[in-house]
Amino acid sequence: MSDVDFKRKTDGHPYAEIIEKYYEACNTGNADLFLETLHPDMVHYYVDAKPTVGRDTLMSRWQKSHDLLKAHWTMDHILVQGNEAVIEWSMVWTPPDTKKEEILRGTEWYIFEGNLIREIRSFHNNHRRANPANRELQGYDYEGRGYKM
Repeated sequence: MSDVDFKRKTDGHPYAEIIEKYYEACNTGNADLFLETLHPDMVHYYVDAKPTVGRDTLMSRWQKSHDLLKAHWTMDHILVQGNEAVIEWSMVWTPPDTKKEEILRGTEWYIFEGNLIREIRSFHNNHRRANPANRELQGYDYEGRGYKM
């Protein structure tokens, strides 16, 4: 066994608490929790879908998918630096075609404005959406943010 301590180093950090609250909103569809955690003009980027722009749009998306996918997200690990946080997550969900529960894992990068989530960049490899186009965030301005092109 490794001597690495896998406990979340930033438990108790305000951003960890905000992300936990956001995940509770995603897991329950609770509109008040979405309002408490998301900036009105937030953007959520994905590797397998166009970005979702705006708190209300994202809230509507998760409320609709909650019943369809029976998804439950858990934050497994978090690191925080400045106004950014990066997490590893697990999502237990039930794909509509198989009706069998499975686990999808990924990572998300968060940018905060004050105590609200301003941006989420979600990376995962869902084999159900395997496509070479799904290897980077859709609609993300990599060049404008200084990434190698």
